[in-house]
Order: sequence, then C-alpha cells, then structure tokens
Amino acid sequence: MGRWPYLGLAIISEIIATASLKSTDNFTNIIPSIVVLVGYCASFYLLTLSLDEIPIGIAYSIWSGVGIVGIALISMFAYGQRLDLGAIIGMGLIITGIIVMRFYSDMVLE
Repeated sequence: MGRWPYLGLAIISEIIATASLKSTDNFTNIIPSIVVLVGYCASFYLLTLSLDEIPIGIAYSIWSGVGIVGIALISMFAYGQRLDLGAIIGMGLIITGIIVMRFYSDMVLE
C-alpha cells in the first residue's frame, strides 16, 4: 500500500479546494475561502508525502489528471456545465495516459 493513500488524499483535497473556488466570490466569502486555502495546503503536503515512494513524474501526472477529470465531473453536476465531445475525449485520453504511466512506465526513484 505504501504512499499511494497519501496521493489519493492529496487528489481529494485538491478537488475539494478547486470545487470551492467558485463559492469564494473572489475570496469575499470567508468559509469557502478557508476551505480553498486549507484544501490546497493539505493537497500539497499530502502530495509531498507520497513522493517518498512514488516518482514525481507519475505522482504529479496522476494528481493533476484525476483532478482535471474530477473537477469537470463536479462542474457538470454542481454547476450545470456541459461536457462536449471534445471534453469527453480529452478526459478519456487523460485517464488512458494515467493508466499507461501507472502500469507500464519504468520510472523509478533514484
């Protein structure tokens, strides 16, 4: 299991923080603003912890890719954003890239 749970929690924290950005109203609403700041700090801290075992290229690719897909889906359900064919294909390519890097890459820690 190792450091992968830290990466998962980093992704969740980043998605929560990013999804809360719209509610901050340019950082004039205090509670959502605090959620954003704490979420991003937690996300980067947890991402850093995952790097003891996971190469940064793989960790960051997974962190950012899953975050992009997660935010797109939350935006669709929470804010009524429509995902067109290009967005769906792009997300499919992101997921495919994550799978390829995770299972077929020879990147190792030095």
